Amino acid sequence: MDRNWIIRSTWFYNVNPALKFGVIAALFIVGLFIHNLNTMIWLTGCFFVSYLLFTGLAKMISFWLLFTAFILAILSSTTMIFFGKGDHVLFQWHFLIISEESLARGLHIGLRTFLYTVIGMLFATTTRPVQFFYSLMQQIKCPPKYAYGFLAAFRMLPIMYEEFYTIRAAMKVRGMDRKKGIKARYTKIKRYAIALLSQSIRRAQRTAVAMEAKRFSETSGRTYYYIMTYSRYDLVFIITIAGLVAAAFWLSVAFPFTPYTNVLE
Repeated sequence: MDRNWIIRSTWFYNVNPALKFGVIAALFIVGLFIHNLNTMIWLTGCFFVSYLLFTGLAKMISFWLLFTAFILAILSSTTMIFFGKGDHVLFQWHFLIISEESLARGLHIGLRTFLYTVIGMLFATTTRPVQFFYSLMQQIKCPPKYAYGFLAAFRMLPIMYEEFYTIRAAMKVRGMDRKKGIKARYTKIKRYAIALLSQSIRRAQRTAVAMEAKRFSETSGRTYYYIMTYSRYDLVFIITIAGLVAAAFWLSVAFPFTPYTNVLE
């Protein structure tokens, strides 16, 4: 995450990245087996509030990320809402049929999409890439050649971004973007793709040769510039996540919003 976007650093930034990744992955798996609509509502609400409290991003950046998550949730839910099956029809127009059952299932899918997006953004916005890959090597024992390879690829993204604007400026100066139409657009995309891919392949080859020459494939006796360890923040993080999940399950029983305890039935 670009540091220019971060206006404050919360304690989520101090959690061990490998541990945070494991807990987030476990949350994704737990979410797959939640079919209670009330539980999904409360769980989404809890992690939405957590994102607002712990992300530390600038308000405008956070707003656009949440807006994107909201759009993805709507797109994922509309298919089930409009074309799902159900006995209690609420609205019908030609081939569009909305029933109580399809509405509940669509809302459940939309909430799950929003929940996954928010959890993913919470991890991405509170984790520094370099520390994450160092943590993978030290805590999970990921082979250095893969960890450093992914880190090198991650660092190439800004370079590709700059190259794209350079290629576009060069084409604009030469008048190669004046033509309109589908064929001209296809030709433009082809030129961009060939130029970017060829440069990326050359750069990846040079990086791979350099890493091999510097013995990045060796795993024994390797030392690290950053030493990633566990701290009290990791325990607080586990307790916080477990508390949020437990609170969502309890609130879904104590204060249900809908009668749908299993959207699959």
